[in-house]
Amino acid sequence: MSYLNLTSSPTSKIQFERTNDFMQTLKARVDRYFRMTGQSPRDVPAMYLKTGIVIAAFVALYLLLVFAAATWWQAVLLSVALGLAVTAVGMNIQHDGGHLAYSNRRWVNRLMAAWMDVIGVSSFVWARKHQLHHTYPNLDGHDDDIYFGPVARLSPQQKRRWYHRLQHIYIWPFYTLGIAKFHIDDFVDLARGTIGEHRLLRPRGWDLVQFIAGKVVFFTLALGLPSLFHPFGSVLGCFLLAYATAGVVSSLVNQLAHLVEETAFPDPDHETGKIETPWAIHQVETAVGWARGNRAISWYVGGLNFQIEHHLFPRVCHVHYPKISRIVEKACRKAGIRYQSFPTLWSALRSHYRWLKEMGSPAGTVAA
Repeated sequence: MSYLNLTSSPTSKIQFERTNDFMQTLKARVDRYFRMTGQSPRDVPAMYLKTGIVIAAFVALYLLLVFAAATWWQAVLLSVALGLAVTAVGMNIQHDGGHLAYSNRRWVNRLMAAWMDVIGVSSFVWARKHQLHHTYPNLDGHDDDIYFGPVARLSPQQKRRWYHRLQHIYIWPFYTLGIAKFHIDDFVDLARGTIGEHRLLRPRGWDLVQFIAGKVVFFTLALGLPSLFHPFGSVLGCFLLAYATAGVVSSLVNQLAHLVEETAFPDPDHETGKIETPWAIHQVETAVGWARGNRAISWYVGGLNFQIEHHLFPRVCHVHYPKISRIVEKACRKAGIRYQSFPTLWSALRSHYRWLKEMGSPAGTVAA
């Protein structure tokens, strides 16, 4: 698995079972799919078209909000729409670029990944944090995506506090802080030099320049420029509304893929760090798909509702996931590996709600 200019050093070693027959078979079938269809895993015309649409929507909504909104209700509607556009930029353009799944040309991937800096989150820190998520999904202490601090208990290995019994009720407003958490973590993780149990090497050279420039560009566009035309209080309100919207969407897309009843939360051997499951099978068992038949949702979330396929083939452009999912599901069934997918967004939300309730209850102490 490769990411842009990625280096991080684990303080503890996780060892998966080395048997790799399933992944070899699966990779051979996916490679054959691309050969037979004549398509390329990256540099897909549909993705370039999608990029143009998403960026055009993002820019247009920003300009309308800053220069055209004349009433409070227009500002509210445009702020929410801009928040949705921000999420679309992150889940589609930046995400594929960060995974080297956008293009065969490294500079194109880096350019697309840099959109994360434009929307306010360091692509440098995100890449390192996201690598850990992809390598160790649903492993407490290694996957930062399942850590919510003392606010919530999201895995069986995490400490349960008395107030967690209500987390299935009070957690939802906290999802508005999903993007804000990334903003804060950019500085906290770099200051500590760690992500969970893993060491984070701080940016240097051009990485440091991009980190600083990204923050300057973001705060200039988000607060500085609009404040030249509107009262700062109004600007701040629109900013918070837009990023609360983006936070809810981005949080739920991630939670529904991993934090549900149907996913596994393995507990490695505490002395050896060994997991009795091959890496590829671990990826399948710790993720689920949802609403795979809904083309509108799949388009908007950048194929992240095909989470199993994304974890197995992170360097394949997400527009291929609907077709690849048939290959993956069939291979899993044949190999006797559990492949889980919710038919609708609503069914996935219900399972996430039940998982929150289970983890908050005194009885929810046994790993799935």
